[in-house]
Amino acid sequence: MALAGKMMMYLEINSPGEVLHDIVRNRPNDIASMLPDKVHSCDLVEGQWGAVGSVICWNFTYDGKKEIIKQEIEEVNEENHKIVFKVLEARLVENIYKSFKIIFHVEPKGDGKLAAVTFEFEKVNPRIPYPTAFMDYLYDVFKGVDDYNSSK
Repeated sequence: MALAGKMMMYLEINSPGEVLHDIVRNRPNDIASMLPDKVHSCDLVEGQWGAVGSVICWNFTYDGKKEIIKQEIEEVNEENHKIVFKVLEARLVENIYKSFKIIFHVEPKGDGKLAAVTFEFEKVNPRIPYPTAFMDYLYDVFKGVDDYNSSK
């Protein structure tokens, strides 16, 4: 029996979609200077910034604890300002999820835009809760990045 799950979150943004996409794809290390209380660093482990197949490592504080997530860029779509990250290593997901992807994209909404974050995952057993707290954390991160860039 597959224990696949999917969660989505939308955030109305003021920044241009291409700006947020560029930060997430090509300059994620800039987020540490925008939100130093949440994100401490983002390092390129393998490949080139923004390229499919590249591996990056995030160092951040989540729920009062220092965390690390190593992820691979699995897909990029410039037209839809979309980037797909496959989580390779993270204490937050090990022994809880068999697989975990984080998908970021920007879509139009009336006169504005929405930043969308999707989690796609497979739980190791049905008692595992949905990762709602981590989704809330990413909402705060993307809101902070949008606020920082729309105030310029």
